[in-house]
Amino acid sequence: MKYLLTTLAFAGLVSAALPASAENKCIKIRDIDSSQSKDGRIMVFRMKDGTVLVNHLQGFCPDLKYTGFAWQMPSSDTNACERQSTFRVLQSGQTCTLGAFDPPRMEKHAEK
Repeated sequence: MKYLLTTLAFAGLVSAALPASAENKCIKIRDIDSSQSKDGRIMVFRMKDGTVLVNHLQGFCPDLKYTGFAWQMPSSDTNACERQSTFRVLQSGQTCTLGAFDPPRMEKHAEK
């Protein structure tokens, strides 16, 4: 019983120490305008509102440099979330997983 109480108390301290930002960030797939990976390690998402999101993929996904991909998620799910959403590279079938997103930045548009 003493072990159980100690474990529960420790778990409470750990969860209390985690910041609220520790939750996975998600993006709406329908809001993505384009995506590109030049090295198979970083995916750049350009959103329809001009925001640019950089995602550091979990692991190395080299075939992503050469071809497109398809999300692997239930049809009812419209969000891609860091550290849990996966996609499959079209040509090779390689499976890749999103990693952490950098803070968003706005893309500067050239004036005409």
